[in-house]
Amino acid sequence: MNNPVRKTIATVCLSGMLDDKLRASAAAGFDGVEIFENDLVNSHLSPEGIRDRCADLGLSIDMYQPFRDFEALPAEQHETNLRRAERKFDLMERLGTDTMLVCSTLAPQAIDDDDLAAEQLHALATRAAPRGIRVAYEALAWGRFVNTWEHSWRIVHQADHPKLGVCLDSFHILSKDPRPTGIATIDPEKLFFLQLADAPPPDMNLLRLSRHHRLFPGQGSFDLTHFVDQVLATGYTGPLSLEVFNDVFRQSDPGPAALDAMRSLLSLEDGVAAHGPRGPYRVGITEPTPSPELSGWAFAELDVDERSATEITTTLSALGFVHTGQHRSKPVQLWQHGDCNVVLNRTSEKTSEWGTAELAGLAVESRAPDSSAQRARELLAPRLPTQHADTEAELHTSATPDGKRIHFCRTEGDDPTSWRTDFTATGTPPAGAPVLVDIDHIAVAEPFDHFAESMLFYRSVFDLRPQAETEYAAPFGLVRSQALGNRSGRIRIAMHAAVLRRGEWAPEVPDPEHISFGTDDIIGAARSMRDSGAPILRIPENYYDDLDARYVLDPELLSEMRMLNILYDRDDHGEFFHFCTDLLGSRVFFEVVQRVGDHRGYGAANTPVRMAAHRQARLHRAT
Repeated sequence: MNNPVRKTIATVCLSGMLDDKLRASAAAGFDGVEIFENDLVNSHLSPEGIRDRCADLGLSIDMYQPFRDFEALPAEQHETNLRRAERKFDLMERLGTDTMLVCSTLAPQAIDDDDLAAEQLHALATRAAPRGIRVAYEALAWGRFVNTWEHSWRIVHQADHPKLGVCLDSFHILSKDPRPTGIATIDPEKLFFLQLADAPPPDMNLLRLSRHHRLFPGQGSFDLTHFVDQVLATGYTGPLSLEVFNDVFRQSDPGPAALDAMRSLLSLEDGVAAHGPRGPYRVGITEPTPSPELSGWAFAELDVDERSATEITTTLSALGFVHTGQHRSKPVQLWQHGDCNVVLNRTSEKTSEWGTAELAGLAVESRAPDSSAQRARELLAPRLPTQHADTEAELHTSATPDGKRIHFCRTEGDDPTSWRTDFTATGTPPAGAPVLVDIDHIAVAEPFDHFAESMLFYRSVFDLRPQAETEYAAPFGLVRSQALGNRSGRIRIAMHAAVLRRGEWAPEVPDPEHISFGTDDIIGAARSMRDSGAPILRIPENYYDDLDARYVLDPELLSEMRMLNILYDRDDHGEFFHFCTDLLGSRVFFEVVQRVGDHRGYGAANTPVRMAAHRQARLHRAT
């Protein structure tokens, strides 16, 4: 049986003291760590104590780093550097690690001379060899003279010492060249180490991007699947190691951050395994259970209390929903409109003066719910226990990073595993021909510090793909928005987060979330729901005056949109019409949308208008 590829994490990725980082890394399932120099210097443990602590936790120490400003320096500085290196070799022997990372120099007195750099690195490797230590040379993207992997490889090849090799770091490589070629030509005996990080598009200074904004794989824009596949094609058999400098991660609880890091590697390996025909060099790559086809939203689940339940059920009725089912053993109602299902779960917890209304669960229609749940567990989503009677369906339920319930289920009415069998019919007939056709998307709010973690969760567990990403100036600060969807377009999630929030000044509604229902007739739906008493959000007249200036819309259509409070957006693929209800309870509202053509957006351009309108409506109600 082939051994799995080892997974390592640099201690700089996590928050806390060194012991906190080691415990979190071990708990997340990592095989080893890179010890970052600052973490060792700040630790109360001796090097021998760190070695023993790692051994107790089942962690190897795969590398000590970084060793800076060594090569291509004047002779007198070279002698000083060799003495410095000997002290670090002493330290590494005490730690029990055999690989040291040497970064390409930034020293102002360095000389642009590859021959000198190769000569001095050869001398360093010669000093390391009797101790069984290897030197891994890495090109920093902002290195003074050596700032590409090709350049570092040429120098290592020229130096020609068995204890000198290269370290490839995805950030330093992909931030300068998103599709590098030639990596597969590196001698695998000289490829000593691989470090992985993702990042947003590199549109800022690379040093600043590197030191503050790196991300775990799958959270940024780099094509790490292609990159890792190239590295493995060399014959590299070392660990996949994470080295991520990120201000948020370094202030977060190291336990969840380490789990997120491990999930990122598992998801990356999943992508590598599916990258192309399986070659012998992919042996040992972890392959989570393939994601079964997800054909749509089975239902959305809201937690409501006594106060908000009345408001929400009245609104659902006005939107054309009917209370068709009551759970056999729990205070849970099923409301239906065509193929749109909303489940209301009564809770006694009160989270706001407006009453509790929380988007608490997302139910996904899966061809194989047990396989979907197995994949979620393999990608470290905690399984939630569910209480059910013997005659009720066993839902496969996991938890998102922010605690939402994720149900994988089937809807077929005759299937004994269908979630519908848990509800007894109320006998209330449907309210005529359905106006709504499906749940178009679900919009979730995430704390900014956990935005990347949640995005990775949905991408990996649901096998979603990133879609539109945008930032917009809202009435109460900058908001980041990221849309995700599966290949069929039946599962869409729109995530948003306030980039920065300070103090108590807030828009009355902290982080609202919503369920968006699709329709084929936005005008008819808006008119019908208005006439039924739905609390449609009022949009200011100024918006429609501006809309008239920006787009050439049919005057009669624009007049109806103004009267019915319908918002509008357009892209190269089509048009997007939508209207919203007022806020219901603490933080929930409903939206109705119509996509014309192949529009792929979510109306993000209108979000500041909607936020201001919700704020105004809530202030009006408060008085």
